[in-house]
Amino acid sequence: MTYCVGVLLNAGVVLASDSRTNAGVDNIASFCKMTVFERAQDRVLVLLSSGNLAGTQAVISMLKQRGEVGPATPSLWNARTMFDVAMLVSDAVRDVERRDAPFLEGAPVSFNASFILGGQIKGEPPRLFRVYAEGNFIEAGADTPFLQTGEAKYGKPILDRVITPATALADATKCILVSFDSTMRSNLTVGMPLDLVCYERDSLELRMRRRFEQSDPYFRMLSAEWSEGVRRVFRDLPGLEWSESGR
Repeated sequence: MTYCVGVLLNAGVVLASDSRTNAGVDNIASFCKMTVFERAQDRVLVLLSSGNLAGTQAVISMLKQRGEVGPATPSLWNARTMFDVAMLVSDAVRDVERRDAPFLEGAPVSFNASFILGGQIKGEPPRLFRVYAEGNFIEAGADTPFLQTGEAKYGKPILDRVITPATALADATKCILVSFDSTMRSNLTVGMPLDLVCYERDSLELRMRRRFEQSDPYFRMLSAEWSEGVRRVFRDLPGLEWSESGR
């Protein structure tokens, strides 16, 4: 399993993914699920992948190869808008599914590849999409400023309470890391290292990217202080007053 999240803010976009690819007792593997396509002062595109590793790798490779053919072929490098990029990702997902699905029928592993796409192309604001395994997609907006894939339920309550379009990039970054900490505490199929990018609106350049390993001092401090903070707030909550009738 996996956990990926993207947040669309007035100030930019923050995206993060874990790297666990197999949570079997004797076979835990890691693989980076974040792919960046960047051309300075023109576009920054970030893809987070979730699902069957073979399927997601095939989609990413297809997108890269189509970008190498030339300007006459639609690709991530000549797409006019982020919507057009989402369409290209959707097309690649469906192309790989059509190729692989017949050979996976009856197999224990089925085709499953979904993505979170975020970034900005010069001439339009930052945008954020989620592309489903079926190839259709949705876009984040003011009412839904964040999108998740994978084991989303453990981190979602934290994002719901903190994230709005007006949230600062630094605060959104902390919130996302806390959501990963909460997810990893409750589900062993999500694990470190974590990959994080923070894109500043209209910079058209990726200046902040970081990988958090298991022993990362900042992440360990954030996890410890969040845990203690939750316990402290819980202790300070008023106790329930029972009525004399027992109702």
